[in-house]
Amino acid sequence: MGLMEFARAEVITLPPTATVADAAALMADMNVGSVVVVEDLRPAGILTDRDIVVRVVRAGLDPAATPVFRVMTPDPLVLEEQTSLFEALEEVKNKGVRRYPVVDYEGNLVGIFTLDDVLQLLGLEMSAVARVVEGN
Repeated sequence: MGLMEFARAEVITLPPTATVADAAALMADMNVGSVVVVEDLRPAGILTDRDIVVRVVRAGLDPAATPVFRVMTPDPLVLEEQTSLFEALEEVKNKGVRRYPVVDYEGNLVGIFTLDDVLQLLGLEMSAVARVVEGN
């Protein structure tokens, strides 16, 4: 069982030259808290809504004139698609990172693994178990 069973295959991405304003609009439109910055199909960085607040707004930068490569977290930690859920959760615990681009054997982006998605999935699973137990 690979990580892509728990990760989203649809990843919101932007090139490094996109502006922070573009990233913020895309995050709002897609209702996500981060975008993966991609170069040649590989994750080059990640930009979160918190990064925008801290590294752009608080720093007084113009979002319309600031390219994401200036404020993204470069070389993000990634997980390989064959990683197990247990290994992925250990990585989350050890590194304190909540969002990981998922890559294939060649390093190409194939998905995104987020702690929030896993917690939501586990909540749904526990709810299903509770219904089964209550039915007996």
